[in-house]
Amino acid sequence: MAEFMNIFDSDAFSMVSMTTAIQKRPYVPDYLGTLGIFERTPIRSLDAAVVMTDEGEITLVPTTPRGAPPYEQITKVQNIRSFRTPRIAIGDTIYAHELQGIISRAAIANGSMEMVLADLQTEMAYRLDGPNKLRSKQEATKEHMRLGAISGIVLDADGSTLYNWPTLFGVSLPVEIDFDLDNATPVMGALLTKVTELHRDILRAAKAGNNPAIRVVALCGDAFYDALIQHAEIRVTYLNWQAAADLRGARPFGTFVFGGIEWINFRGTDDESTIAINTDKVKFIPIGVPGLFQEILAPAETFDFINTPGLPLYVMVIRDKDRNQWVRMETYAYPMYLCSRPEVLFSGRRT
Repeated sequence: MAEFMNIFDSDAFSMVSMTTAIQKRPYVPDYLGTLGIFERTPIRSLDAAVVMTDEGEITLVPTTPRGAPPYEQITKVQNIRSFRTPRIAIGDTIYAHELQGIISRAAIANGSMEMVLADLQTEMAYRLDGPNKLRSKQEATKEHMRLGAISGIVLDADGSTLYNWPTLFGVSLPVEIDFDLDNATPVMGALLTKVTELHRDILRAAKAGNNPAIRVVALCGDAFYDALIQHAEIRVTYLNWQAAADLRGARPFGTFVFGGIEWINFRGTDDESTIAINTDKVKFIPIGVPGLFQEILAPAETFDFINTPGLPLYVMVIRDKDRNQWVRMETYAYPMYLCSRPEVLFSGRRT
């Protein structure tokens, strides 16, 4: 059996081969990741350079007499800052005794390196992609960072701040909106007026021109969503619609459109805290604004990937060359989740 362990020295288990293979497998499902709002931007360095400038300003050009010099365009000085990309690294060690019964007796009896390779690759794929395994932990960590990016502040797993984008960019987040959803006698039309005003404010802050493809999504905590679908104005609006059946059924983690905004009951982790939106809150995301949200990917910290564009995930296999007792898989990712205009990150509360 010992000679079969030499298979880990083959190219099939090199960092380049393993990383190439894992890129072909589907990602663990995640809402913000699959929403498609984060533009993937691979870089070849450890730091990401961000250009901060006043964009989208409308300037009236003064008239000039014929024959006079034209109005001279003034280009503002760009403020360039660099931010170090973080590292997400997770490992899993496979011990020799754990391969008992996994590597088939037929492979050993026949001396078939191909069969051994297939058995080992199956086990390693399970360690990477099985429930609560390496890839799912990587993706959960990234989803936590994405949620931070749409909130303005990206946190580490221990609650410390990785990036406070409003502070770093010298802007303030919009004031949280009170939707007054606990009002027992709401004025009919007041909620729609508030939502319409909010919609305008988001589009203006996004500075995306008249692009009709831009839409706004509202990610709601449970209590906010429940109060919203019970609101009298929502009920009246949907009274004669086929979609009213969904509201009457109070389907959990549902979605509906009101005031031109798509309202979604956000589903985070089942513990309602690791990845979650506060039950009484709502966060608004403009979708379709170029460059607003970015996933910046830095390359791995090994010789194999020096000066190469960053990838979503890297896999390394490390062998116990002294005692031949274990093989270790390690996954690495170097993503930075950025909101380039934190002033568009509107939010609200139930009451």
